[in-house]
Amino acid sequence: MELRHLRHLRYFVAVAEEGHITRAAERLGIQQPPLSHQIRALERELEVQLFRRLPRGVELTEAGRSFLGDARAALARVVQGVEAARRAARGEQGHLRLALPPTAPFHPFVPQVIRAFREAWPLVSVTMEESLRTETLERLRGGQLDVAFLRASIAAPEGLVVHPLLDEPMVAALPSRHPLAGNGGGHDASMPLRALAGETFIAYARDQGPALYEAMIAACLQAGFSPRLGQEAPRISTALSLVATGFGVTLVPASMRRMALEGVTYRDLEGAAGAKAFLSIAARRDDASATVRQFVALVRRAARDDAQR
Repeated sequence: MELRHLRHLRYFVAVAEEGHITRAAERLGIQQPPLSHQIRALERELEVQLFRRLPRGVELTEAGRSFLGDARAALARVVQGVEAARRAARGEQGHLRLALPPTAPFHPFVPQVIRAFREAWPLVSVTMEESLRTETLERLRGGQLDVAFLRASIAAPEGLVVHPLLDEPMVAALPSRHPLAGNGGGHDASMPLRALAGETFIAYARDQGPALYEAMIAACLQAGFSPRLGQEAPRISTALSLVATGFGVTLVPASMRRMALEGVTYRDLEGAAGAKAFLSIAARRDDASATVRQFVALVRRAARDDAQR
């Protein structure tokens, strides 16, 4: 719709509601003669008479009454469209496609920031899916995802920006009947990682989600031994299931304690400074979406606040 048509509609509605050209002109902030000219131009374009001229004002013809409802609706839709465009430009409306690694939802930070974002910008539609690192980075670069949490602290791949958020210690996950599992309840006193030197470690799929695999190997090497690797697990939930059935032990982020799995006991590690799990957020470097910028900014602020507490 051309701008002159919108102006004609606005003028027509004002005259219809006032029932008087002069009062409508005052309401619109224009002179009466130009308004009369615009109304006549609209009638010529529509090829119908919209107003019946009276000695003291105007009244709508039957065609005018029919046209009034549609004119009001059209102006309302334009106003709604303008507001929607402005909200989208401010990042207050739109769609955010978010990827999460399998372990991220167990850390309270992740659901907290997603909930805070949805409360702050309720008109933004958020869709979430589980994805491992290699696939996540490919889909981010390809535009199938907008933003992603990563269980890694890595240099930004080409075309992406990666912001480190926080880290947490890793803990040992043992079969509950293991001699080092204590009373089998859960959070016993810390143990040295070297005590597991003779155990078989359940390894994570290094080709899809290498961060936790690399962190586990590095922690063991720092403790003075090279871990004996057993079965490889595609997901951390699979790894814990293998631990529960006695296939071996593994290291997991401390937040995974929230996954209370029968048959698994978690133990803190002594001197666990070298056994860390990281959380980062990644997005496309050239992404112009205000929604993405709003989300990343909120997450980074929350991480800074969390670190200061």
